[in-house]
Amino acid sequence: MAKLEYPEAVRELVAELKRLPGVGPRSAERMAVWLLQHKRAEPLALAASLQRAEKELCMCPTCGFFATGEHCAACDEEGRDGELICVVEQATDVLPIERSGSFRGVYHCLGGKLSPLDQVTPDDLRIDSLIRRASRGGEIILALGSDVEGEATAHYLAELLRDCGCKVTRIAQGLPAGGGLEHADELTLLRAMQGRREMPT
Repeated sequence: MAKLEYPEAVRELVAELKRLPGVGPRSAERMAVWLLQHKRAEPLALAASLQRAEKELCMCPTCGFFATGEHCAACDEEGRDGELICVVEQATDVLPIERSGSFRGVYHCLGGKLSPLDQVTPDDLRIDSLIRRASRGGEIILALGSDVEGEATAHYLAELLRDCGCKVTRIAQGLPAGGGLEHADELTLLRAMQGRREMPT
């Protein structure tokens, strides 16, 4: 007797969901079945939203945050200090800092952090464009996670940026060890931003 399986369309949906970060085979299967069977699920609306996002969104060529035009809202906003650049790992790290109300400069999203085990090298990150921006002077704030990879990335960038004629600071370690910005509350981020310090030579 042949082994019973989901129809091919369901298996394909499960396979696509498994590609999402943090989603294993069982979670992908549960999500797929929920999307197809639950009364509140609107799979066509989800698909339409994904298509719209894929069509309309791009990465800001200056900072790497999400944009719908030539530049993102932060780069286009008047009154921001263009000589104060906050470097973060991912675009998702920008909003926690914005919500803290502690920063009125601009951003630079690296697109990740150095991780030899995951084969992420400097060439995989938006470092060259950061160096170009830093060469204009001002202050570069390294707002990277306090895990091993975040620390290694911060020290690597500090070495590169010292030759650019800019001041390099690191946010104070009010963040939990081993954690990223997405898990920090606004008060912690406020104190970390206010307590930033210059990277040692």
